[in-house]
Amino acid sequence: MAFFSPSILSFSTLFLFMFGIASAHLSSNFYSSSCPTALSIIRGAVNTAVSKEKRMGASLLRLHFHDCFVNGCDASVLLDDTTSFKGEKTAPPNANSLRGYEVIDTIKSQLERQCPGVVSCADILAVAARDSVVKLGGTTWTVQLGRRDATTASFNDAQNNLPSPSLDLRGLISAFRKKGFTAPEMVTLSGGHTIGQVKCSVIRPRIYKENNIDANFAASIKKNCPSTGGDTNLSPLDQTAGVFDNTYFKDLVNKKGIMHSDQQLFNGGSTDSQVNSYSQNSAKFFFDFGCAMIKMGNLSPLTGSKGEIRTNCRKTNQN
Repeated sequence: MAFFSPSILSFSTLFLFMFGIASAHLSSNFYSSSCPTALSIIRGAVNTAVSKEKRMGASLLRLHFHDCFVNGCDASVLLDDTTSFKGEKTAPPNANSLRGYEVIDTIKSQLERQCPGVVSCADILAVAARDSVVKLGGTTWTVQLGRRDATTASFNDAQNNLPSPSLDLRGLISAFRKKGFTAPEMVTLSGGHTIGQVKCSVIRPRIYKENNIDANFAASIKKNCPSTGGDTNLSPLDQTAGVFDNTYFKDLVNKKGIMHSDQQLFNGGSTDSQVNSYSQNSAKFFFDFGCAMIKMGNLSPLTGSKGEIRTNCRKTNQN
């Protein structure tokens, strides 16, 4: 059962007002006149995709995160390489890892038929992330709209701006601080790992070499992640990876974080108390997650005459 409080929506507005995060050009009703069915079209397509494969919800949430952390929420992550730039898709944190592009293509096609040239790919990513969380039983939040799409992308910026799963706590705090997030907000956003799966190659060092891991848990993961080979074998990020809940934090308290960076959040450091609190209070996590997602969704949006509204999310309108 998804936790929902009407106060989330009002707090969203208060949060944006207090911290001045939302651009004057972003608003929750941006498409109310130009494309009134936009949100329902996105929601319907997301629900269809996630019903077919629960993992897709996590993939769509991750697409939004990887977009926003590289030069802002501008859909640059969706651009294919061209002769004029090497984009983000093939950067190490994204290559053979990010997925869900086809779902975004489907949504964009439906929107172009209904409202040609109106809804940006960047806004599709932001709304699809929210709808994915809701579909998997999580919280909701008010998505601010009106972003425009970048006309270029950067391989190097993707390589340098996305946090690595090998980071320790200090590195995680630093990586998120560079984007304007506090340490508590970093912990909150990390809770997105309550859904989805991870490749064996990413977790192998943790399950075979680290000591701050439950022995029985490690043994169970090793069955599907051998010490050599099986690099693409998948394991769930938490023990209820098809449901957006607070199990991720319960797992950390029990030394069952599957990635090194996850367990760093509960390893005798400054974030232990917050992880422990979330493990006991899913409502608190849900509330904070919605607020943190609003903040992330407002990282350096292109508005006004900047950027463009792509007709195909994979390429600029000039290509």
